[in-house]
Amino acid sequence: MALRLDEKKQALETLRHSAAHVMAAAIAALYPDVKLAIGPAVEDGFYYDVDTQKNISEDDFEKIENKMSEIIDRKEPFVREEITREKALEIFAANPYKVELINELPVGEQITIYRSGAFVDLCRGPHVEHTGQVKAFKLLKVAGAYWRGSEKNAMLQRLYGTAFSDAKQLRQYLAMLEEAAKRDHRRLGKDLDLFSSLDDYGPGLILWHPKGARIRDTIEKFWKEEHYKNGYELLYSPHIGRATLWETSGHLEFYSESMYSPMNIDDEDYYIKPMNCPFHIMVYKKQIHSYRDLPLRWAELGTVYRFEKSGVLHGLLRVRGFTQDDAHIICTPDQIDSEIADVLRFSLFMWKSFGFSDVRAYLSTRPEKAVGEKDLWDNATLALKKAIDGEKIDYELDEGGGAFYGPKIDLKVKDALGREWQMTTIQFDFNLPERFDMHFIGQDGRKHRPYMVHRALLGSIERFFGVLIEHYAGAFPTWLAPVQARVLPVSEDFISYANEVRDILRRENLRVEVDGRNEKLGFKIRDAQMSKIPYMLVVGEKEAGEKLVSIRSCKNGDMGRMSIDDFGKKALEDVLSKGIA
Repeated sequence: MALRLDEKKQALETLRHSAAHVMAAAIAALYPDVKLAIGPAVEDGFYYDVDTQKNISEDDFEKIENKMSEIIDRKEPFVREEITREKALEIFAANPYKVELINELPVGEQITIYRSGAFVDLCRGPHVEHTGQVKAFKLLKVAGAYWRGSEKNAMLQRLYGTAFSDAKQLRQYLAMLEEAAKRDHRRLGKDLDLFSSLDDYGPGLILWHPKGARIRDTIEKFWKEEHYKNGYELLYSPHIGRATLWETSGHLEFYSESMYSPMNIDDEDYYIKPMNCPFHIMVYKKQIHSYRDLPLRWAELGTVYRFEKSGVLHGLLRVRGFTQDDAHIICTPDQIDSEIADVLRFSLFMWKSFGFSDVRAYLSTRPEKAVGEKDLWDNATLALKKAIDGEKIDYELDEGGGAFYGPKIDLKVKDALGREWQMTTIQFDFNLPERFDMHFIGQDGRKHRPYMVHRALLGSIERFFGVLIEHYAGAFPTWLAPVQARVLPVSEDFISYANEVRDILRRENLRVEVDGRNEKLGFKIRDAQMSKIPYMLVVGEKEAGEKLVSIRSCKNGDMGRMSIDDFGKKALEDVLSKGIA
């Protein structure tokens, strides 16, 4: 069943926007010098950007929350007023941020303000009826934010909060935030020695440490194997391309702010690639294709580079260099229904394999300004909808929310904490086939334009890994764990047998290491637990004498003794099941 995004979320957004106004009113009452900028509702709450001489910290939150509670208790009505531009400039004359916003409004556009008690703000609304309806709220954090996101503008203070319709929902959300802090992939990445950032030598660029690289290698091997099984061929493309390539693709015209400066080679400008698709098209154009050649399914784990402002960089989730699990499907119009259905099925299979079962689709349709004939859009949108209906998954309709070059499906997955992450994208493109004059020879012997679909199942390896860390809290299922078993000799006398156990299990393609440190067994067990290693194999005199291992599971504790071969079989079953069966 499809629900429109605005129908589902409007009530909560209205409540949170009203909470932002209540917070702004409280700040204005406490800090008379404050100049308020903007304060929208966002996905998980609200914020307000403020300019004040007071350096607001979390120590001030209780005072602000108490003032908000006073305003809420007064049940002040939110009153909407339509005013002239001149009146608006008069009301906000002392606030340069509001004046800038007013002056940018198109001539003739209606200007509205909202009053609640003595507080007045420039706002389109809507709001709840009165402040008393903002009952369950909490301030969360404060951060710096440039006015309108530009480093050339003033640095403001951004106060974040959240609000819900009842106290129970708020408590559940705050408990989730507390658990999320424990699962933060940046902290776990450091604790488990998985990755780090290049920091001063390249913010937003990731260094994969040996254990993180083990997991990445496992993910990529599985990804490649499954793509081959699903009829894909793999491509590899360069990291740079001549400027003319990016001019043809339109990236230099529409995407240059996210691209890095050119490098000059043989008096020609070359750009490091922000996307893989133009190279895949170049492969297609190397020869003439018949309708009999199609569909073509070409995939690449292609590393791309995009400029992100330093203020938005966030661990693995927002980086400047990342590897897309990219693919492009080039097919005839009559093949599109089955191709989209296969892509969606493949996507759901991949997410289930990695332990994500709660998946929702978001279908974005034709915006007002779009390239391509309406019939193309209608057929493409219908193919997307048929695929969603065929898999019987819930979806939400984002009417007019598609890119200008084609409709799309976004898949959002819920992690162990119930947080939703936008990951998979299945995107039609009516733009690039035209720009690059792609065609195939049809049954009639004439040239026809193929359909082209961009598709990323996991999104990017970096962002996916960040989500994966937090989903499992670093305790990966055995098939993904960088170390699947650690052998713990009870003393130095049994290191030789421990090495023998390790070598036997390694020959079974299990990732095993030995803790040969001169430490007590209890210390070694605790360290293995903290390292979230699935299996600990304790070996002492009895085990060495009978060729056994005493098994401790990270999740289930003591599992008794087994022969080395029996443990190897059990561990391999665990690997093959991926912890799902």
